[in-house]
Amino acid sequence: MPETSTLEVTPVVAIPPHLVGQIQSKLAYVDEAIAAAQVAESGDRITLTLRSAGNAAEIEAKVQRVVQEMAQGSIAPRVEILEDHLARPVSYDADPLTELLARREVYEESTGIFTFGPLMSRLIEYFEGRFLQLAAHFEAQPYRFPTLMSAKFLDRVDYFKAFPHSLTFATHLREDLDIINEFAEKAKYEGHGLNSPAEFFSQIQALLSPAVCYHLYFSLADHPLPNGQLIATAVGNCFRYESNNLTSLERLWNFTMREVIFVGSKDFVLEKREQSRLFMQKIFEELGLAYQVETANDPFFVGEFRKQAAFQNAFQLKYEIRARLPFKDSTLAIGSYNYHQDFFGRHLDITLPDGKPIHTGCTAFGLERVAYAFLAQHGFDPARWPAAVREALP
Repeated sequence: MPETSTLEVTPVVAIPPHLVGQIQSKLAYVDEAIAAAQVAESGDRITLTLRSAGNAAEIEAKVQRVVQEMAQGSIAPRVEILEDHLARPVSYDADPLTELLARREVYEESTGIFTFGPLMSRLIEYFEGRFLQLAAHFEAQPYRFPTLMSAKFLDRVDYFKAFPHSLTFATHLREDLDIINEFAEKAKYEGHGLNSPAEFFSQIQALLSPAVCYHLYFSLADHPLPNGQLIATAVGNCFRYESNNLTSLERLWNFTMREVIFVGSKDFVLEKREQSRLFMQKIFEELGLAYQVETANDPFFVGEFRKQAAFQNAFQLKYEIRARLPFKDSTLAIGSYNYHQDFFGRHLDITLPDGKPIHTGCTAFGLERVAYAFLAQHGFDPARWPAAVREALP
């Protein structure tokens, strides 16, 4: 095991309770020497585990910058709870990952990258089928999107500014015979990655897709929206790098999202978003899921966090579906009901028949997280599962 050291930091600004988790997650991106970070619940102490001694003064200075930018002048958001079913009875209280690993139902190929066996695969397929009932309810048009996403379009919607820390880049060897031959002859995985120099690789034109619905908006760019409204559905692989926060099945680098996407006027999108929540309320009851729906914000990076998070909360743009994890007395976001206002309409020049920018929204489900939360609540004995799930799975 490599040697580690500990660095204790006293924040120059007291970290308020509502930001403890957010700041702790951002500290993973402060310096490559940080192996783990822990913010005390009181907000007055930060403990860093360092992979090497590093430059402690430099690391502390960067930590203080993060704390100041995120915490100084921060006002606690008003959390609105739309649904509270956290007290719904559950029959299991252990971390299902332990049993899944023992059964070889999951295999961690690399950090945040998991292979799933028959049980998890059947559960994921079943839950996606239930979410497709929502798509059918709206007569949503099916779409298929690529795993790669255009860097040009991501730039148009300011993604590089809002979420730079989570991006996963796609590249290839440059079209150069000598480079290709040298790579083929010498490339090896050494330490924590390939030994090939960065100059061997192409300029970045594409990234691995961080979200499903963006593909639909990009396909509609620079044109009026036919008929003035659209409901679509798609499933796709998503990639969000989360550094030291990639833990268990709660946070994966590569995960799968099923979305139902609404495009049209403001009233149309908000109406469909609310209808989707009410529809899913009945399905979650059948699944015996203990969960809560509450206002939330996206994980914006440090420079954008305070402004964008406050904006999302003020206009109730995001509601998270948070499932109970009994084994750790906590919750996990398994999906969300989102409203983007006219953001994509303005940035991508998509218009309604009257010439105004379109509004967009989506209902999204993380399929692996849903299956994980279900097992965390109901365990591995089908006899103790809710009837709807028990009767559907072989």
